[in-house]
Amino acid sequence: MAPTGTSQPGAEAPPEAVTPLVRGITVLRRLTDADGSLSLSELERATGLARSTVDRVTLTLARTGYVRVEGRTVTLAPRLMELGNAYLSSVGIPGLLGDGADALAGELDESVSLAVPDGGGIRFVHQAVRRRAMSLRFRIGDLLPAERTGPGALFATLWGAQEWQAWREKRASDPDGAGFPSLPAPPCPADDVFEERVAAARSDGWALDDQLIEPGLIALSVPVRDPAGGIACALSVVSHTSRHTARGLRDSLLPRLLDAAAEMASRLREGTAPPSAPTPAPLASWTAASKQELGREFIESLARGLTVVTAFGDTGPDLTLSDVARATGLSRASARRALITLEHLGYVTADGRAHRLTPRVLALGYPALSRITLSRIAEPHLAALAGRIHDSASLAVLVDDSVQYMARAATHRIMNVDITVGTRFPAYATSLGRVLLAGLSGDGLRSVLAHAELRPLAPHTLTRRAELETVLDRVRAQGYALVDEELEAGLRSISVPVRDRAGATVAAVNVAMHSSSRTIEECLEQVLPQLRLTAGSIESELHIASRYTHVAVV
Repeated sequence: MAPTGTSQPGAEAPPEAVTPLVRGITVLRRLTDADGSLSLSELERATGLARSTVDRVTLTLARTGYVRVEGRTVTLAPRLMELGNAYLSSVGIPGLLGDGADALAGELDESVSLAVPDGGGIRFVHQAVRRRAMSLRFRIGDLLPAERTGPGALFATLWGAQEWQAWREKRASDPDGAGFPSLPAPPCPADDVFEERVAAARSDGWALDDQLIEPGLIALSVPVRDPAGGIACALSVVSHTSRHTARGLRDSLLPRLLDAAAEMASRLREGTAPPSAPTPAPLASWTAASKQELGREFIESLARGLTVVTAFGDTGPDLTLSDVARATGLSRASARRALITLEHLGYVTADGRAHRLTPRVLALGYPALSRITLSRIAEPHLAALAGRIHDSASLAVLVDDSVQYMARAATHRIMNVDITVGTRFPAYATSLGRVLLAGLSGDGLRSVLAHAELRPLAPHTLTRRAELETVLDRVRAQGYALVDEELEAGLRSISVPVRDRAGATVAAVNVAMHSSSRTIEECLEQVLPQLRLTAGSIESELHIASRYTHVAVV
């Protein structure tokens, strides 16, 4: 049986559709279209939902960790990226081919991307960017029209009459390209121009985008074939006209790009280990507990419907209804209704008993969140910590032999630790610095200490290198650092590490206070557990956000 495809705009919802799930996804889409943040009143207008419904939906999404509600403003939260991660993991392309794209970008000194088809458009699933003043990058999950891209011409070589008809109807209904909000809007090429480009791509085996997206931007694209001979994704090198002409880009880079695509196709054929069976998860019991706690304000069917998306991923691209029910802990009836709803909305496609996610899942927040920084991830957690303990909290990273403050939440106490974002202090004399130094490898630590000048900054500053190394060993073993009046008289601070997905220390969070406000014992008993809880929350969101995107630390 052929895949059933996705619903068309305005298609009538099936009787089994879960209305709260439809409404919740509508809220997430409107937030994504607004680049991640809207007021409750703006959400009401954008969705056409009643204010009471918007309030209940946002409360439920906040409970799942997918949005944050601060006052009257609703903002997408990094945890929402687990929905897009489920698609990216299930399709396997970034995991199998991302390293190759990164290496190619370094070799060519140009930006490289991987894209997949999505109806009459394309979506980017991986980006390898070269850092320049004139930076070229698309956001992962951005939807671009096929007719204005190189990958689109390649994917259209496989279209049949039905796909061409759908594309023409979409063009007729949206001549100004309003359905592609991430793009500037120069005049679109005529239909016959695109058809000619598709014919050329079919004949040549590659496609060129000569400033179709925006002036100055050029891209060369080639197909990466799947084991069945179809196009799994398009590999593109992206540059601008100050570096290449379109013809020059093709002449100089096409042979290497074709070789890279062949290497990637080989990796897809080799694949990975067979997918594991879905692991049962107590998601249904979690939503039931939330319903019991929050009452009618918590929309359990919305939360359960979104967990169905997360059931896909490392288990492989295809799941049966039984697989989904087992992975989520939902009844078969609840899982079935959620799948029907997601298929109607275009986020799931079915082929017989097998269901799989579509690239449209990336439209649920991924573009808006794909460039999030560690500072943005940390800020709400630092604010919550400062609110609980009534002392300032900060996040810092190691820069050479100094710590640099990247995010901070202050309190309103009369006597407060006053440090601004961007401030640097010597790492050896701060709790933040000692946690970061303790996280370095042996060679890395020796290199930093070799260039550090251990000067007395306060009466108790530790300045002997051997003693500092002993202290760092202890910090490494106990997982925190407490520094008492070594940076400044009267200043006491305690810090813990923030680790990335590989377990490396990439930042540290601390609480700083006047030494008279808490004893050392009180710091360990009252502050340290809260500090570890905060670091764990930051790490959890960092690990989700960085699974398929680069999260900038500095």
